[in-house]
Amino acid sequence: MTSPGTILFVTTAIFAIVGGLITVWARRPLRAAIGLLVHIVSLAGMFLTLNAQLLAAIQLLVYAGAVVVLFVFVIMLIGPASQVGAIQGRLASRALSLAVTIAIVLAVSTSLANFDRPWGPVSDDFGTVEGLGMAIYSEALVPFEVISITLLVAIVGAVAIARSRTE
Repeated sequence: MTSPGTILFVTTAIFAIVGGLITVWARRPLRAAIGLLVHIVSLAGMFLTLNAQLLAAIQLLVYAGAVVVLFVFVIMLIGPASQVGAIQGRLASRALSLAVTIAIVLAVSTSLANFDRPWGPVSDDFGTVEGLGMAIYSEALVPFEVISITLLVAIVGAVAIARSRTE
């Protein structure tokens, strides 16, 4: 990566961290949604600096274009000034969330420590539709199919719950 590319990557990484912190720390839901939008757009910028144009476009279309808009619609539906009540057992929930966070960080760091492939683009089709398709269907076929079956079960469950409430 060139020097301007490194500067752009670090800048988008800083914006991603700031957007994530705004999302978590914001007291008003609309500000949290705007923080999430900043985070998502900066992640798309990070994908662009890594020459993964397809992932950047998917990030913008799916997350910024659909998920954040859905969040804003729900916030407007329930009212932006609605407040969440006090949480009982605050110390226990914080301790549990801290333990889960530490477990996730340890799992990710362990998997990164055992990562033996070279970092960065391995071939010229990195980040393209063809490269993503080859990676999904050759190296990650089983996890891809497990995710698709899980999503199918979630859709069937959502339809079953919705039908039982309307009858």
